[in-house]
Order: sequence, then structure tokens, then C-alpha cells
Amino acid sequence: MSERGVRVSRVLLIAGFVLASLNLRPALAGISPVLGEIMDDLGLSAAGGGAITTIMVVCLGVLGPLAPPLARRFGLDRTLMAGLLILAAGVVLRGAGDVPALYAGAAVAGVAIAIMNVVMPGIVRQHFPARIGLFTGIYVSGLVLGSAAASGLMVPLERATAYGWREVTAMTAIPAMAAALLWLPQTLRPPARQETVPRPFHMLLRTPMTWFVTFYMGLQSLTFYIVLAWVPTIFRDAGIPADQAGYLLSLTNLAQVVATLTVPVHAGRARSQVPHVTAAAVLTIAGYAGVLAAPVTVPWLWMIILGLGQGASIALALLIITLRAPDPTSVTALSAVAQSAGYLLAAVGPFLIGVLHQASGGWTWPLLAGLGACALQLAVGFLAGRPVASARTEKAHRYLKCDRM
Repeated sequence: MSERGVRVSRVLLIAGFVLASLNLRPALAGISPVLGEIMDDLGLSAAGGGAITTIMVVCLGVLGPLAPPLARRFGLDRTLMAGLLILAAGVVLRGAGDVPALYAGAAVAGVAIAIMNVVMPGIVRQHFPARIGLFTGIYVSGLVLGSAAASGLMVPLERATAYGWREVTAMTAIPAMAAALLWLPQTLRPPARQETVPRPFHMLLRTPMTWFVTFYMGLQSLTFYIVLAWVPTIFRDAGIPADQAGYLLSLTNLAQVVATLTVPVHAGRARSQVPHVTAAAVLTIAGYAGVLAAPVTVPWLWMIILGLGQGASIALALLIITLRAPDPTSVTALSAVAQSAGYLLAAVGPFLIGVLHQASGGWTWPLLAGLGACALQLAVGFLAGRPVASARTEKAHRYLKCDRM
């Protein structure tokens, strides 16, 4: 291939990668600004509305382990392409019919996101081995920016196009198809040879640190998905217009970018991540408390504080997974356990908040429950953030190393 051809190929690779990362959250984030319309149109209760997000998050936990065998069989590039196409199909199905189609489409989109969540780090390692840090940052920032764009644009798109929630939520299929088109050249090449790696999960499951990391991953995700699913509705019930409520959710997602780009760099150099975990949890608690006590007083400030706290929390969860395992194979095993179980824990958040709102008729008890989850996040994060390894952890690490020989 000529030098110009190599440059064009590289540009297509990076453009496809960036656009794929932007597709990892719009199908989730785009629901909450129009959730009230969906519930009114289909006659759903608050619990039924929360279940839309819950179904998708459950898929992230349950079906993520499908991605490694798919990647071994078809290659990472083709698996990512399949995820993008499944995502497009899922969001179209979600708005195409009645309640069963809504939930079925949510599940299909959740399957796609689960697959892409797992393969994206592998894509980074395969295509950008010399710049893993940079492209991991790009990937996480794309994830957050995609979420911010979806939450901020849903209501304005409705007004600009005169479409309803069905059409505007289905529009998230357009960037998914565009990413698939840009990624197509990668799928036409022979799949890269995948190394067969053992998955010694049973030893990890006996290690206390595994559960500290897993519960930290799950609790920070739970508090995030509560905000993602319900904060626009909370603001609308407080009297803030629908479009402004969407903008506020978008603002908290944008604030996360600042944290995801800066916190891991500093925390990764420290021996203990406890101070960073503590600061992130305190910011999240302050944001929740502000929304509870004064939702219409400087709501933009509460959203910025929440964004900084939650952006730092997800970045720290992923960083701690990397730091608490001794080598790449162990990182992969720990990540699989922590993310699968963590997302299952997170999935109950939006549903339970909807149930509490339905039972109490207001948002005080749901937000107090969210604050309780933040307190648990702080406590578990303290345990996960410590660099001390127990004897059993060391035994598991030795086992992981021997098991690969």
C-alpha cells in the first residue's frame, strides 16, 4: 500500500473508532429526556418506565461475557461491526411498536452495548498498542460525550422535526450505521490472531479484593444510572422545562469528561487511591443533596458537581481494576467479574427508584435512597482503593501466573 493509502487507512481507522465510542451510550441516555412521554403514550407506571433502562443495564452485566468467544471466533473488528449493526436494529425496534417492542428493542440494544463495551479495550490494544493511554482516554471521553449529546438533543430534535419520541429515539441508529460504514474497511481484513487465555474466575471469586472492586464498580454505576434515568424527570416535576432538564443532564455528562481525562493520570501515580475515591464520592453526595434540597436553585451547579464526582468514580473504578491485578491476563479476568456483576447490581437502581417514587408520590425518598447508595460507594471504595493485598490475593495472583504456563 502507498504512503497515501496508509494515511487514508489510518484516518478511517481512527474515525471509525471515535464514532464507535460515541455510540456506546446514546441508546441509554436518549431515553430519560423523553421518558415522561413514553410513559404517557404507552400507559407505563414509574416502575415500568424505569424498567426500560434497567433492562438495558441488565444486558450489560449478563451478556458482556458473550463478547470474548465472539471475538475469538470472528475477530475483534467484526465483533465490533456486529455490535454496531445490532445496536441500530435495537433502537429502531424499540420505537416501532407497543410495550413488548419497547422492551424487546431495549434488550437488543443492551446486547449490542454489552458486546461493544467488552471489545473496545481489545480494539485499543490491537490497533493502538503504542498509545493505549491516549486512545483509552479518547474512548472513555467519546462514551461520555455521546451520552451528553443524546440527553441534550432529544427534546430539541422533537421540536425541530415535529416527530415524537419513537422517531427521535430511533435516530440514534443513524450514527451507529455511520460508524459501521467507517469501520467496514477493518472487517474486510483477515481477523487478527487471538491468543487463547484461561479465565481462572473461581480463584478470583475467593479473593476479598475482587468483591471490593466489584461492589465499587457496581455502586458507582448504580448511582450514575439513577441520575441518567430519572434526573430530567425530577427536574421537570420541580417545574423546570423539558428542554432545560435535558440540557442539565447533558451538562453533567460534559462535566464527567473533565474528570475522566484528569483523575486517572493523577490517581495512577499514587500508591493509594483512597483520597481520590473519597473526593469522588463526596462530590457525588453533594450533587445528590443539592438536587434533593434545592432542585430549582442553581441546578446547573448540582449537575456540574455530580458530573465531576461520577466521572471521577467511573475512571477510578476502571483504574483500580487495572492496578489491583498483576498482569494483563489477570486484569481481563478481574474486569470480566467486576463489570458483569457490577452492572447487574447497577441495573436495580433505576427500577427501585421508580418503585420508591410510585410508592411515595414524590422524590424525597428516592433521592435519600440514592444518597444511601453513595455512602455505600464511599465505604466500599475505601476498601478497594487501598493497595494492601491479602495473602489470599497473593495466592490468587500466583495461581493466575501459573495457570498461563
